Amino acid sequence: MTALGVVFRPQLAPERLRAVSRVAEEAGLEELWLWEDCFLEGGISTAAAALAWTERLRVGVGLLPVPLRNVAVTAMEAATLHRMFPGRPILGVGHGVQDWMEQVGARAESPVTLLREYLLTLRALLRGERVTTEGRYVRLDDVALDWPPAQGAEVLAGVTGPRSLRLAGEAADGTILTAANPPDAVRQARRLIDEGRTAAGRTEPHKVVVYLLAATGPGAAERLRAEQRAEGLGAVPDLGVAGNADAVAKAVRRLAEAGADTVVLQPTGDEPDPEGFVRFAAEQVRPLVD
Repeated sequence: MTALGVVFRPQLAPERLRAVSRVAEEAGLEELWLWEDCFLEGGISTAAAALAWTERLRVGVGLLPVPLRNVAVTAMEAATLHRMFPGRPILGVGHGVQDWMEQVGARAESPVTLLREYLLTLRALLRGERVTTEGRYVRLDDVALDWPPAQGAEVLAGVTGPRSLRLAGEAADGTILTAANPPDAVRQARRLIDEGRTAAGRTEPHKVVVYLLAATGPGAAERLRAEQRAEGLGAVPDLGVAGNADAVAKAVRRLAEAGADTVVLQPTGDEPDPEGFVRFAAEQVRPLVD
């Protein structure tokens, strides 16, 4: 069964999150996703608030940029969320936008090396292991969490290029793909992820989360095209969807058939009714997906 979510985009003021979270819970949405985009909103703070304001909703952070965060701090924060809200947080980490990392003086010379070290260390800490490591970027001396998660805590990797996709299969529990991936790109990503899993001897399930840029209501097609043009994606075929619930559900199913386990609807940055978009996803699109 394909899970369905919606992004609360950080172009919305943080004080809007409470209303959107509660609408998502009331409407029966499965997952609400958040972004830690520079310099808009923090991923952990918004996730904690959304989880506290709801009882059932799963809350994803896609993603936390690893150059900004010491891995021990990320482990502490992730473990705290998992202890307080068991089974509901979903945390992803990734390279971050390199221009932003440069802007804050955190850009790594080898982002793939950093992410590999970070993923392996973060997952070990969340398993309750005591870690000493002296990597190129990640260095810990006899570190263990006093309050590791009481149950499993998956770590997803938000990645794009072939090397990073193979790394996600090798060292992460799942992968987050941006809205720049049409179904054919999702299939290719799955193949690269599986290459990494095979190389690492991993056989457990590997979740793939895909964002889908979507618009509905008056002016939907033009809003979608405008955002795609602004992102340099106007020429990519079979990307995004504008229309009614049936059209959006068909686009979700195409991504699911290509290998997505979770599809997260990403409204346009100028979505006029975020709460209405959440209701639309939960009440109209969800029944048509499976």
